Amino acid sequence: MGIEQPCWPSPATVAPQGPQSPGTSLVGDARQWLLGQVGALWALFTGRPVSLYATSVLRIGYGLLYLVFLVREFPHRGEIWGPDSPWTPALAKQLFEQTGWNSVLTLSDNPAYFEFCYAMAVATSVLFVLGWRTRVMSVLFAVVVISFHARSIFMTDGGDNLVLLMAVYLVLTACGRRWSLDARRDRLKSARADTAPEPVRGLYAQELRHARVTLTTVVHNCGVFVIAAQICFLYGSAGLYKVQGSTWGGGTALHYALNLELFQPWPVLSHLVAEFPMVIAITGYVTVLVQVAFPFVLFGRLKYPVLAVLLGMHIGIAVLMGLPLFSGAMIIADAAFLPDRFYTFLPQLWRRAAQRPGMRQAAPGRATGSGSVPAQGRPELPAPQNQVVPGGGRSGSAHPMGPVTDHPEAERHERPRAGSS
Repeated sequence: MGIEQPCWPSPATVAPQGPQSPGTSLVGDARQWLLGQVGALWALFTGRPVSLYATSVLRIGYGLLYLVFLVREFPHRGEIWGPDSPWTPALAKQLFEQTGWNSVLTLSDNPAYFEFCYAMAVATSVLFVLGWRTRVMSVLFAVVVISFHARSIFMTDGGDNLVLLMAVYLVLTACGRRWSLDARRDRLKSARADTAPEPVRGLYAQELRHARVTLTTVVHNCGVFVIAAQICFLYGSAGLYKVQGSTWGGGTALHYALNLELFQPWPVLSHLVAEFPMVIAITGYVTVLVQVAFPFVLFGRLKYPVLAVLLGMHIGIAVLMGLPLFSGAMIIADAAFLPDRFYTFLPQLWRRAAQRPGMRQAAPGRATGSGSVPAQGRPELPAPQNQVVPGGGRSGSAHPMGPVTDHPEAERHERPRAGSS
């Protein structure tokens, strides 16, 4: 049996702990705050896809805009992109060797092949708008936009360039999760899966599914970030270029733009607006201010009036200068900065507006006993006149407070069944 040695406390335990210096605590707090912010940002970046409604609006907007463009140019398709174009496929191929572009329209000079490509472009735009197999349709839509853009690149403008960029960026996003046929199919599949037993998956299958969902989320969020950065760069650079010009600084730039014959779809309207120089100067200054300030107001409520000003500016460009494609592309791009709660509020607002006229029409002709609480008793027998019903009223009088709820489904569940006491 050995001799038991005494257990002496270590010097670190005996030495009294002095107060931490203010510099050390401040650095530790800053480090903890920074780690918390990075962790929250990483959780947001990998945990859930952001702006699903906004990307769906971009999908519908750009798909519909390009569909209208193809239908509008259908009578002139041969002169713009087809075999009758002055810019022949041979010249286009020579340009492709220098620029690196490519187009499926130059694979054959056969007119029947061009008509087939045009019909497929229209069909792809329609399916992309509807959100049918959106992953595949987004890639095909990008190929269509790139092919038509590269085939006649000298007839494009800023609106075409923006549509091209957004078509490529939308390939990265999950733009078919909302307001699409894919979303409808997923809802039906989920409803059927609720009643069916859940299949047993192995550990490897679960990890693979989790990795796929995380990768899809990260790629989607990266696409949304690139779209937002592209629009911010577009507005910021446009505003800074305007600041450098003497015409925008002097407030006369819009006056010269309104008097260009090339951008006068309605000369009378352009001359009428040009008769108000003070309004034109103020509009020019506001345009420059809004474009420069746009990237700095995205994280506050000030972005809503800025987006409203930009909406009015683009509508004015479309009407006064005859550039509807450019204005439409910019308006759709601005919709990417509206939060999802704004788009979820729109259907509720629409339902309230749709229900309100019906309620107003039914109010004057409301009969006695047609209140929010139905008459009690069996359907084949008339209810007693003085029967007391839940809610404090009688069966022969309307409910003093009106309907219980505005939602018809909730109202149906809250009403007592006929014959209950």
